[in-house]
Amino acid sequence: MTEGFLFGSQIAAAGVRVLLGLVLAVRLLSAEKPDGKRMIAVLAGAAGLTALLSAAGVSDFYHMIAETAWMAVCASRFLGADFRMSLFVGIFYELAVFFLQFLSAAWAGVLFGSADFLDAGTGRGQIALWVLHVLLAAGGRYLWRYPRIEGKDAFRVASAMVVAGFIAVVTLSQQNTLRIPGDTLYMWTILAVVLMMSVLVFHMNRQYEAEKELARLKAEQAELLERDYTTLNHAYAVNARLFHDVHNHIGVLRQLLLHQKPEQAIRYLDELQAPVREITDTVWTGDETVDYLINSKAQAAAAGGIAWQAQVEFPRRTNLRSADLCAILGNLLDNALEAAGQVPRSEGPFVRLTIRRIQQMVVIKVENRFAVRPISKDGTLQTLKEQNGLHGWGIKSARTAAEKYDGTVETSYDGNIFRAVAVLSYEGVSDGDLDKEAHRNR
Repeated sequence: MTEGFLFGSQIAAAGVRVLLGLVLAVRLLSAEKPDGKRMIAVLAGAAGLTALLSAAGVSDFYHMIAETAWMAVCASRFLGADFRMSLFVGIFYELAVFFLQFLSAAWAGVLFGSADFLDAGTGRGQIALWVLHVLLAAGGRYLWRYPRIEGKDAFRVASAMVVAGFIAVVTLSQQNTLRIPGDTLYMWTILAVVLMMSVLVFHMNRQYEAEKELARLKAEQAELLERDYTTLNHAYAVNARLFHDVHNHIGVLRQLLLHQKPEQAIRYLDELQAPVREITDTVWTGDETVDYLINSKAQAAAAGGIAWQAQVEFPRRTNLRSADLCAILGNLLDNALEAAGQVPRSEGPFVRLTIRRIQQMVVIKVENRFAVRPISKDGTLQTLKEQNGLHGWGIKSARTAAEKYDGTVETSYDGNIFRAVAVLSYEGVSDGDLDKEAHRNR
């Protein structure tokens, strides 16, 4: 085949691989989707690298290293992904692509009885190359346009693919149609094992990140418990003194009224009513942890000048765990308070919490006014914070917690009102089951 055609084929194939690598970075690392200009810059860089390496006549190994480095740089620079994780994904993605390229060419050679499929410089070799890359492009398009596969489903799919590849390369050593050097088969067999281990390591890392976020939520929950327990104890103490000294207060009010000082009597009553009003305004769901969390967020709203409204109808004695409820409520309320806090006082910032029981379901709705329109990509809200770090795992933790109860967390906005709705299915439990659950949580 002509050198010009092979040169163009190499550049085009590199573009397909790099684009699919960026799609995986978006899906696996919760990175931003690149816009058109960035995509052009990425493709131009990939084409330039491939052209330079092809002109230098270097081996595929150096092509793989260059593509990996370029994908990691682009994912961290343009998409906001962590560089180390981008490099990890890029390395094993490139290994997987070249592994699949070898397998597709080798099995095409076995099927048609020709070793030409293993040589990319021949027509049959180009057919094998582009059959694979067309499939890669189709897979990338699916991942780009349709809901992503996450969590256990992604782990199962990736594991099934690498195990199938391992079986395919081992089976190659048993066929007699195509002569493949033993060292080559041994190398790809080892790499298949490495790929299986990389999938496991990546899955364990994502689990660790999710558990780290849940641990942070639990630590915040414990802090809320301690702080609000102290606050409530103080309120109870003030209320107890009020009732203990009630006859003294009645005497003071009687004297004020006898001396025709109604305004002073009203101020005195307002002072006495303050601790009672504080207790009255407190939300009680029956779950102490949830109570503490909601009431602490109400205090935060009041401190920030945000109008707060809560209507709670919560079922008692259910299988809904406090930690899961706090993961959902904590994230939804934190996001609402943060967004409402950016609204000028003149425009009336507010946060409304509604919890309703509908048959065997609990519906949690949080509404708030916002000033900055949220950014949504593929149905997922994107953080507006510059240093996002692990930001974004919070809403994932909420969805993970909801999925335990066959539930969902959905977000939407209309005008300048944002809504987040969580729906959970629950089952009633007995007091004995609640005692067992509390014992396990100790």
